[in-house]
Amino acid sequence: MTETTHTQMTPQDSAFEAYQPRSPEFRLAADALRGMRQDLFHDAFAYRPLPRSTADGPLTRRLKGRLREYAAWNPHVLIIVAGLLAMFIATNDEARGSGSNLILGLLALAPVLLTMVRPVGAFWLSMAATPIATALATEFDDEWPWRAGSFACHLSVLTIVAIRTRPRTAAWMWVLTAVYGIGAATLAGGHAFGSNSAQMLFFSALVLLGVTVRHIRHEAEQEVTAQQTVTAHERSRRTLLEERTTIARELHDVVAHHMSVVAIQAEAAPYRVENPPPELERAFVTIRENAVAALTELRRVLGVVRAEDYEAPDAPQPTLADMDALLANVRDAGLSVDKAVTGAVRELPQGVELSAYRIVQEALSNTLRHAPGASARVEIGYVLGGLGLRIVNGPMPEPSLVKPSPGAGHGITGMRERVSMLNGEMTTAPADGGGYEVTVFLPVPMPSASEPVPSASEPAPGAREGDA
Repeated sequence: MTETTHTQMTPQDSAFEAYQPRSPEFRLAADALRGMRQDLFHDAFAYRPLPRSTADGPLTRRLKGRLREYAAWNPHVLIIVAGLLAMFIATNDEARGSGSNLILGLLALAPVLLTMVRPVGAFWLSMAATPIATALATEFDDEWPWRAGSFACHLSVLTIVAIRTRPRTAAWMWVLTAVYGIGAATLAGGHAFGSNSAQMLFFSALVLLGVTVRHIRHEAEQEVTAQQTVTAHERSRRTLLEERTTIARELHDVVAHHMSVVAIQAEAAPYRVENPPPELERAFVTIRENAVAALTELRRVLGVVRAEDYEAPDAPQPTLADMDALLANVRDAGLSVDKAVTGAVRELPQGVELSAYRIVQEALSNTLRHAPGASARVEIGYVLGGLGLRIVNGPMPEPSLVKPSPGAGHGITGMRERVSMLNGEMTTAPADGGGYEVTVFLPVPMPSASEPVPSASEPAPGAREGDA
């Protein structure tokens, strides 16, 4: 036995199947007609005034004062000139009646001027004015279906509207112009190549092709500019993250050193006192356990910022005491640099010493890259409540003969990150007489009287201890 199932279609399903597109060509044609309706019929007479142009062109950039402001109206002036030219051509045409020439001139002028406020509407006005101007003519000869004034007017309108809209709109205007030209020639008993429709379509195609290429180039430039902006932003963020990672690594070494000292001294303290009380021994054990736990957490959390091949340096982190060696190094590289120290030299927290050293190092490196041959001066001021730094370089001796390195833009960012980490202040600006100046203030809290003074038996700051 064979079982057959019949499916009954509802009237709604039948209607849906009847109106479904049967081929890709049908869908393509429907999309094309939908695009034409959107470009040329939907809000065709919408008010879209022509904005003023920017005064950043190659010619207007050289103008000054009022002339540069007036240059922003150049597009409006050019449109008015094109309209007057079309009006002049139309008024010299042979027309029926004495007042017909004035009407022809207005029919040629109005569509061109309308492009400044209603561009798509100007196209339809030009299409409507063309047969009216033809009806007013006395002779047709080879000026069919566009009279001389209508020819200039419509070509101007097509150009201006194509510039103000997108290429698809320009293509639809050209297609409708071709349909009108061929239809008018056919109705008149001739054919398209026996009238001036071929000339209109040829010249308008050249103009619209040039405008389309201009549109495509402008969009490509905008995309490239946007991509360059995104790339620069990402590069800046990557630079910032790299610098913060470097600072985190250095702080890890500094803090790990001090926590190791705390753990070692807490372990050795009970043996320095004869018969210490049990409470004191338990307190030192607790201090050592907390210091070791803090070291473990520090290495675990900050270990993610280290590269896989990163190795902690064997030498201690540099401080301001190593400044003479840094200056000797840059002198060997060809930079003439002087150092001046004011105030009472004192030992500062190791994080401040390290940041100050790195700031001076980066500022001198920037001088070597961007101002080769210039001299520099480093000023270090120990003031109440902080440390002041000033690194200034003079101008290059022969700027025309020297090609400085552009650098990667990491220097200023790194210095600002270090200053911000210490709640300091930093300014960078061109120096008087040329060159560049970097001024930094790093706040340092004054030690209170209750803080113990490190004994001579404690390891010196910067010395590295074994892992606790």
